[in-house]
Amino acid sequence: MSKAYIVVKELIKDPAGMAEYGKVAAKSMAKGVTVLAIDTKTEVLEGEWAATQTVVLEFESAEAAHGWYDSEEYQAAIPLRQAAADCTAILINGL
Repeated sequence: MSKAYIVVKELIKDPAGMAEYGKVAAKSMAKGVTVLAIDTKTEVLEGEWAATQTVVLEFESAEAAHGWYDSEEYQAAIPLRQAAADCTAILINGL
C-alpha cells in the first residue's frame, strides 16, 4: 500500500478566521496525519498558482486520508476554512 498526500492551496481572505480553523483542524490531526509543508511563499515554476498558502499532508494510505478528511472532527473545521479562504484540495497517491 502506498502513502497518500493531500495538497491544499489556500487564498486566505480572513487571517483570524484561518487561525480559528487551524485550532479546530489541529484537534483532528492527532493521529495519522503528518504535516510535511506549509508555505506562504510558494515558488511557481509553471502555470498559475493562486494561493497565499500551500499545505502538504501525508497519510499512510488513501483510505487513511479519506478517514481523516471525512471524520466528524475535521468536517467541523471545514466551514471555518471555507469562510476564511478560497481553497482547492487534492488527494494524490504516492509511488
